[in-house]
Amino acid sequence: MKSTLKKLLPFAVVGVISGATAVGGIQYLNHHSDSTDQSYFTKASNVSFAGMNSSAVGDDFVKAAKTTVPAVVTIKNYQSRSTSRASEQDMFDFFFGDPFGGRGQQRQKQQAPDNMPSGMGSGVIVSPDGYIISNNHVVAGANKLEVVLSNKKSYIATLVGTDPNTDISLLKIEEKGLPFLNFANSDNIEVGQWVLAVGNPLGLNSTVTAGIVSAKGRGIGILGSQGKAANPIESFIQTDAAINPGNSGGALVNTNGDLIGINSAIQSTTGYYQGYGFAVPSNLARKIIEDIKKFGIVQRGFLGVTSLDLSNDQLVAAYNKEKRTNYKAGSGVLVTGFGESSGAEDAGLKTGDIITQIDTVPITDFADLSVAIGSKRPGDKVNVTYMRNGKSSTTSVTLRDQKGGTSTRTKADLSVTEKIGADFQSIDDKTKAYYGLNSGIIAKNVIEGSEMAKAGIVDGYIITEINGKPVNSQKDVENILNKFSGTVQVKYMDDYGRGYQRGFKMP
Repeated sequence: MKSTLKKLLPFAVVGVISGATAVGGIQYLNHHSDSTDQSYFTKASNVSFAGMNSSAVGDDFVKAAKTTVPAVVTIKNYQSRSTSRASEQDMFDFFFGDPFGGRGQQRQKQQAPDNMPSGMGSGVIVSPDGYIISNNHVVAGANKLEVVLSNKKSYIATLVGTDPNTDISLLKIEEKGLPFLNFANSDNIEVGQWVLAVGNPLGLNSTVTAGIVSAKGRGIGILGSQGKAANPIESFIQTDAAINPGNSGGALVNTNGDLIGINSAIQSTTGYYQGYGFAVPSNLARKIIEDIKKFGIVQRGFLGVTSLDLSNDQLVAAYNKEKRTNYKAGSGVLVTGFGESSGAEDAGLKTGDIITQIDTVPITDFADLSVAIGSKRPGDKVNVTYMRNGKSSTTSVTLRDQKGGTSTRTKADLSVTEKIGADFQSIDDKTKAYYGLNSGIIAKNVIEGSEMAKAGIVDGYIITEINGKPVNSQKDVENILNKFSGTVQVKYMDDYGRGYQRGFKMP
């Protein structure tokens, strides 16, 4: 059932995949569109102007640039033809129209050869032994990732892990003594501070642009709207430093050359810089890569609530109309319900409470709540301040994971479907008969960059066999792949009824 509230959500933002896709990083050059869109290629940084004359500011920019440029790399994403997905083209055409004048299908067939990158982005070296942080969308779908340093030296990188919910990825190259950037405390940045964006836009390596922090805590809806993030965390740093395709994954630094953000998105009517760029704050990015390095997966805590952003007038009006309530738009996040095994409900929160603060952090909108909770791990305790019947109260909530647990997990603790990055839904006999199948399950919640995605499978595709055995339920998949190691062979059918068999290595 489509509610009025749900109908409004798609209009919150629009976006387009960029960076590592051939569409976003290479083939969109020289094309324009009339629709507003948000694209994954961003950057930002901060610097204080107070007490400086113009020459002093320039000197600081030179110092920061000299520190940053050697630590920012080019990332080339290589994809085989078999892993190129039609849905990427569909999404590109949806947000830009068809900038190729009806030649979308022809362009689809003219994919980059296997020895040429499908797309390019940027990355930041964050340790002398070769750890590199970038965007998830820069590395998505890659069969091979090549890292090129500012001195032109090239390496094949290992993808350590990714997190679509924050659009962060971690890579590793085998080298020592590399230049790297230190993380700054992104909570301390101020609107109006100078920043530098360093990356490789439009194929122009080691490009530095300057601007200011235009806003903090921006939630622009791009991660969820792209359908890649099940539980997106958006609290972007907004900057007016010039950002263009290829800047994705690059550094946003202050005038000391310290990392305050990872460039991720722009807002534009053309797909090119028009004054609005967005970066993942360094504090959040650092937490994500620390989790990946230590546990192999991201440890994320949840309050266990469904909520309404009271700062959004349209959403509040739509909610009131649908639920026949009379909530007022304003500051804070309204609790509208609870999930199973909810830590918030156990701590005494009720439907109708308005969350106004987490620990010492004021909560004015959902972006604030998203990053305040999303930067914590299962088992962490947070003090939640809320309004109920005009009275403010505070309670301690123990955060849990999505399964209700309060302890951290490693890759070894993941289920089979979590390891391969998809869920599966049984199909009825009528559907099987329609397609002439004896077995089959529908793929859903396919995670970008997962093993299933690398095999070319997207939501809605029908899996008929795994390792030569018929599958009719998610339990079948678990049974076949439990304790299995080696190459998994998957037989599946796309939306047009075309059959494929692909393989991937069991994580």
